[in-house]
Amino acid sequence: MNQQTDIRFLVIIGIAAMLLLFASFLVALIISQRKKLKYQLNLQSLKEQQQNQLIEAAVRSEETERHRIAETLHDEVGAILSSAKLHLLGIKAASLDERDQQMHEKGRGLLNEVIKKVRGISHNLHSNILKEFGLNEAIRDFIKKTVSSSAIEADTDLDEKYISEHHEEDISTYRMVQELVNNILKYANAKELKISSSLKGSELQLEIFHNGEGLTQEQFEELSFRKEGLGLKNIRNRIILLKGSIRFSKDADGYRIYISVPVKTVAA
Repeated sequence: MNQQTDIRFLVIIGIAAMLLLFASFLVALIISQRKKLKYQLNLQSLKEQQQNQLIEAAVRSEETERHRIAETLHDEVGAILSSAKLHLLGIKAASLDERDQQMHEKGRGLLNEVIKKVRGISHNLHSNILKEFGLNEAIRDFIKKTVSSSAIEADTDLDEKYISEHHEEDISTYRMVQELVNNILKYANAKELKISSSLKGSELQLEIFHNGEGLTQEQFEELSFRKEGLGLKNIRNRIILLKGSIRFSKDADGYRIYISVPVKTVAA
């Protein structure tokens, strides 16, 4: 009887030891998996952080180059063109024959047009108006100056509640609108264009509508990864940097582009 009891006791001890060993193995496995998962998450976070740093550096570099070109156009090229205009105006047109007078008038008109274009390009490259008057006014001014010379009816309906002091984020949003509108003017053959915005909590939502030929979401995703799709790639990078989203869609009226970005606003 004692021998049977001893055997049962040993069996129980053995089973308990095996269960304890199994439990220890299971706990060790769980701890190992958690460490592995934590390592993978940290690694992913580090990769995303590095990617964001690279994108931010590229965006800042692009903005710096835009300002440099804008200042060069305004201060150097603009000054040379203005000087050339003064010299041209110094020629006494009355002393020229009819043919030369026509060429003089044509040259003066072309020179005025070039000066106007250079000023417009410099203005679009620079972001002073955005820093001084805000995103809404910068978009309105861009549409007024860009679309006025094209055969397209444009309108804006921007939420006046949006006031921000975070100019870096607003610059990225403004550049996306610029790029998208320029693409519409170049390729869409649209007759109508409208940009609207709405501030909902801590999110700014913009919608760009046009009734021409546009992109689907799938086409945007594909083209933004091609070498020739530099403009779309810049838009994708800015969206990543802002932690926002962009969506292209088509309905019965035309094409719509939805942009949503988190924002920090100030009291109006």
